[in-house]
Amino acid sequence: MPPLIEVTDLKKYFPIRKGILSRTVGNVLAVDGVSFSINEGETLGLVGESGCGKTTVGRTVLRLIEPTSGQIKLRGQDISGLSKTELRPLRRQMQIVFQDPFSSLNPRIRVGKIVGEPLKVHGVGDKQERRERVAQLFKKVGLRPEQIDNYPHQFSGGQRQRVSIARALALDPGFIVADEPVSALDVSIQAQVINLLVDLQRDLGLSYLFVSHNLAVVEHISHRVAVMYLGRIVEYADKASLFANPRHPYTEALLAAVPLPDPALSRTKHRVTGDVPSPINPPSGCHFHPRCPIAEARCAVERPPLREVAPGHQVSCHLR
Repeated sequence: MPPLIEVTDLKKYFPIRKGILSRTVGNVLAVDGVSFSINEGETLGLVGESGCGKTTVGRTVLRLIEPTSGQIKLRGQDISGLSKTELRPLRRQMQIVFQDPFSSLNPRIRVGKIVGEPLKVHGVGDKQERRERVAQLFKKVGLRPEQIDNYPHQFSGGQRQRVSIARALALDPGFIVADEPVSALDVSIQAQVINLLVDLQRDLGLSYLFVSHNLAVVEHISHRVAVMYLGRIVEYADKASLFANPRHPYTEALLAAVPLPDPALSRTKHRVTGDVPSPINPPSGCHFHPRCPIAEARCAVERPPLREVAPGHQVSCHLR
C-alpha cells in the first residue's frame, strides 16, 4: 500500500520583483528540496525555527500555494500538476487547520454556516441535512449543537479552534495539515485541543502533518518527526529515536534549548551562535555550516544528502 502522502524534492521559490517593470531580481528559497511521506493514520511532526519554511511546506502540499517544482502524491496519484478543476474533487480528502482561530473564521458569519460551507460547495446534502451534519460535528469536537447559530466572537480561543477543526472534518478527509493549531492558545487549552486531535485520529483514522515549533507538543502527538532548517529537512526519524538520540547539530541545539522543569537538573549545552541566514541568499553547501560548532571545510561547499544512519533515521550531515 502506498503512503497516503508522498512528497519528493518539493521546492517553492517566491520571486523578488523590483522596479517599474517588476523584474525578478532574486528568489526567496522558502522550500528547497523537501521529501517525506505520511502513512495512513500517522502523524508527521514538522519542526524548526520560525521562518524555516514549515507553513509553506504544509500549504504547498495541499496546493494552496503552487509548488515551483517537485512531486506530491495523494494515495499514489500525482496531484502536483493537476488543474484546479481536476484537483477540486480531491480537496475533500485533504484539509487544513490554520494557526490563528481568530482570523481564520469570518466574524460576520454564523459558525454553523462556516462549518457547513464545505458541504455546500461540494454539493453534499440539502440545507437540513447539512445543518444536522454540522450539529454532529460540533458534538464530535466538544461543542454544544445549539451553538451553531452563534457568531465567532461568542466563542473563546479554544472553542474557535474546535470550530476550525469541525470545518476541516466536514468532508471526512483522510489527511489534515495542522498548522501550529495550538500556538495561539493558553497552555491548559493547548492540552485539550491536542488530546482532541489524538482522539479524532484514533476514531477516524486521520493522518496529520503537524507543523509546530513546540517540541513538547510534537513529542506528544507525532509518530515521526522531520526537522527543518532554512527550507531543507536536516533530520528525519521516528519520535523515539529523534528525541533520545538526535544526530544533527541543529536538532541537538533545538532540544538543548527546551527548558527543564526541575531547576536542579542541567543538560549539556549545544550552543548555536549567529543569526539565521536569509532565505534570499542562503549559505552554500550545508545551510547550517556558518552556525555549526563542528563544521569543516567541505560543509561550506558540498551539500550533504539526507542519508540513513540507522534504520528509519535520516540525517543531512557530512560528519554524523
